[in-house]
Amino acid sequence: MSAQTKPIIAIPMGDPAGIGPEITVKALNNPKIYEVCSPLVIGHSEVLKMAMNFTSISLNIREIKDPSDGKYEHGTIDVISLNNVNVDTLEMGKVQAQCGKAAYEYIETAVHLALNGKVSALATTPINKESLKAANVPFIGHTEILAALTNTHDPLTMFEVRNMRIFFLTRHLSLKDAIAAMTKERVCDYLIRCDQALQRLGMENRKIAVAALNPHGGENGLFGREEIDEILPGIQMAQEKGINAIGPVPADSVFHHALNGRYDAVLSLYHDQGHIAAKMADFERTISITNGLPFLRTSVDHGTAFDIAGKGIASSISMEECIKVAAKYAGRFRSLQTA
Repeated sequence: MSAQTKPIIAIPMGDPAGIGPEITVKALNNPKIYEVCSPLVIGHSEVLKMAMNFTSISLNIREIKDPSDGKYEHGTIDVISLNNVNVDTLEMGKVQAQCGKAAYEYIETAVHLALNGKVSALATTPINKESLKAANVPFIGHTEILAALTNTHDPLTMFEVRNMRIFFLTRHLSLKDAIAAMTKERVCDYLIRCDQALQRLGMENRKIAVAALNPHGGENGLFGREEIDEILPGIQMAQEKGINAIGPVPADSVFHHALNGRYDAVLSLYHDQGHIAAKMADFERTISITNGLPFLRTSVDHGTAFDIAGKGIASSISMEECIKVAAKYAGRFRSLQTA
């Protein structure tokens, strides 16, 4: 595949004080990345050079203005450099307003390129909530930023690790509040959205399992009635709308079966249920995919790691996998407008 035929994957550099620049240069030091895509960094050239210094990596930096100007050859990092960080005052591992502002601007630029069809997908690096707040950026994370910049309502998160895909019925809620949110209407709505998300990723004949909440799926009400009163009725409502959904499947086995190919995806009922399954399968290769946007976005599933930033010891495995997954789905992805 020539550079012209490979998907261009935009990589916003993330918080300059975190490990984003480091894992970016480490990932792009791997020639296998260039075999599957044309990676384009949106960031700051001098910060990337700093990252190469403390990681003992030697790559060329090539500043370009437009994705079409990139050469995308291993050994050279093509970068759209915004020059929005004062490197003389930059402190690694520290919350700084300039870093929150810069991280936001990298994402904003990458989104603009994606919306204009100049890049095929985004593979994002970590940003820091406190740095965003210090910069008066009115969002707490990537998903909220992307939703606002694309006018997307309630983007849907999917994890992918090895052969397993996991969606989340609820996420950042207490377990008590999450259970209260497990209504049959919500289960049905999410199964429809999950099916659409898989379709946009190019999957046919989709089969989605719904994890159970209670031990052994509740044992017909012996251990709780949530499966009887809400979860199963929600699955049946989705089935009536043509969704190939099954369950509820006991949570102690459903993820194992998904990992081995019995299901195309699992709808996890709450945050930790799905996160534990994914990260136990392979912590560093668990990748987050945001569905519902007009373009494909993948992300590492870890933070800015301020405690090790600037030390050259951060692993780039998750970043490499993030870029590879973006490249894998870029050619198959169908936007909301064409799904």
